[in-house]
Amino acid sequence: MIRLESVTKRYGSEVAVDNLSMEIADGELCVLVGPSGCGKTTTMKMINRLIEPTSGTITVNGTDIMSQSAVDLRRHIGYVIQQVGLFPHLTIADNVATVPKLLGWDKARVSARVTELLELVGLPPDQFGRRYPSELSGGQRQRAGVARALAADPPVLLMDEPFGAIDPITRDRLQGEFLRLQREVRKTIVFVTHDIEEAVRMGDRIAILAQGGHLQQYDTPAKVLGNPATPFVADFVGADRGLRRLTVTSIDVADLDKPPVVHIDDSLDDARRSMDAVASKWAVVVDPDERLRGWIARDRTGGGGGTAGGGGTAGGHGGTVGERTHRMEAWVSLGATLKQAFSEMLQHDAGWVAVLDGERFVGVLTPESLHVALRRSIDDEAGVDLEESPLRL
Repeated sequence: MIRLESVTKRYGSEVAVDNLSMEIADGELCVLVGPSGCGKTTTMKMINRLIEPTSGTITVNGTDIMSQSAVDLRRHIGYVIQQVGLFPHLTIADNVATVPKLLGWDKARVSARVTELLELVGLPPDQFGRRYPSELSGGQRQRAGVARALAADPPVLLMDEPFGAIDPITRDRLQGEFLRLQREVRKTIVFVTHDIEEAVRMGDRIAILAQGGHLQQYDTPAKVLGNPATPFVADFVGADRGLRRLTVTSIDVADLDKPPVVHIDDSLDDARRSMDAVASKWAVVVDPDERLRGWIARDRTGGGGGTAGGGGTAGGHGGTVGERTHRMEAWVSLGATLKQAFSEMLQHDAGWVAVLDGERFVGVLTPESLHVALRRSIDDEAGVDLEESPLRL
């Protein structure tokens, strides 16, 4: 969708971007990241000709941007900036309608599009459409800015540190909401940030730039963190890049431990025997449809001995598992990240976290299996045999 070929931008003798070549695929979110003065915002602004390149070629959807008027080009590229840039004298609905009106859409089509987008970004039009920007919170204005950028259904969206001026809690929520939105609309996005944490979370691919607009690495977040291409990249992403990989490493079924599983209607005696058979102090409790219902400790099943070291009666117990089941607070969905799983463990002070496929229990992740999953991810990216390699965090 976007191609930069040997693009350079000079201001007199100063080089802001130097011989930059890269491609951004259709529907991909590319993050430009680097220190101040590395040319990331200059690069983004050259794509919609807010800044003209000194040399090189930029094409959008196969068309050289210099072969069309800058006005026409920008009407087909959405643009979101840190300060939002909403027109203060227009209502939110009128702000969102700006570009469709410029393109000559009829009134009914504009109204339908405004309603659709405000609902999509979580600003119900009957509640927010007639308000002015000054009547919205910072996070709400940012969402309205995204809606305006998407109004004419542009194939390309440029975002210049869109969440940089928002408090951390709102920022985290907006990042999550935007990723959800991107899964629905699948725009080609160029996203500028100075924050490597945000880059890792948001990007399908990350372009790390050094001073003077020199491209150091252009790759997936996992590969940037797991296999930095240059010392500059390694220094920029930080010594704790192994921990950051928790954010970009998804849980896989192969990562999971398989503890004993008992059913909620099983007898306590049967549950105890299941745990004793594998020397386990606990078991996962599910219903007949394999949905998670909690967990049960070995010493809550009655009966002496076993791995729990007593705590029951020698004669066993005639009750059912459901009578002694503990609620399971720590759980995540299959495909969640290792970071989400680790956070659940810490939040609930749990030694393991259950993993669900929908509502169906599929296994558990422990600190040990989380460590193995992270190690495998690092070694897979580097092309190293897991059994042969050290843990390189």
